[in-house]
Amino acid sequence: MSSATTRTTPRSHAPGAAETPSETPRPEPGRGPRTLDDLAYLEAPALADLYRRAGVPEPADLIGDLRGRMLAVPGSESVPFLFDALRRFSALPVFPWRGKSFLPGEGADRAEGVNRVISDRFRIYPFAACIRPSRAGAFDAVELDYDRPENPFFIRAIRDEVREVGPGLWLGQAYVRVLGRDRLVLYFGLARAR
Repeated sequence: MSSATTRTTPRSHAPGAAETPSETPRPEPGRGPRTLDDLAYLEAPALADLYRRAGVPEPADLIGDLRGRMLAVPGSESVPFLFDALRRFSALPVFPWRGKSFLPGEGADRAEGVNRVISDRFRIYPFAACIRPSRAGAFDAVELDYDRPENPFFIRAIRDEVREVGPGLWLGQAYVRVLGRDRLVLYFGLARAR
């Protein structure tokens, strides 16, 4: 991943200093991302490249409560303070989105899920998951389709995609349909608790 563009933040070098969510450890050079913290250091162009090189998980691989992190908004890398502010805020315990929970769906190639928000207490915005062609290139991804009657109209316009970047680590893209066109609005990560 030597071509990946990363941002760094100052870290405390005092012996025994505890790291805060805004001072996440930098990924080790020469290895791919293994954690949400590793993904959080990548800007949108590097995330796009990683997404293209990632693998396609089976929907069943995602079953369970996965921890989530908002990673980047395309274009935010051109405003460095915005990129850093988004990365830091999404790592804080007060960030409302906590992740996604997946359950088996009808058939081995399908899953159902919901988003967890506010300390995992609320499970809202259900979706159906299955493998479909990606909007990002000539490959497949697990699509999360929010077009369900119980979701509000603005949520029904969302289609997330997920690809696997490592064991228990997935990279997602969120698309919103606007004027008949799907537009990439953000990158997110999902991880299984270790």
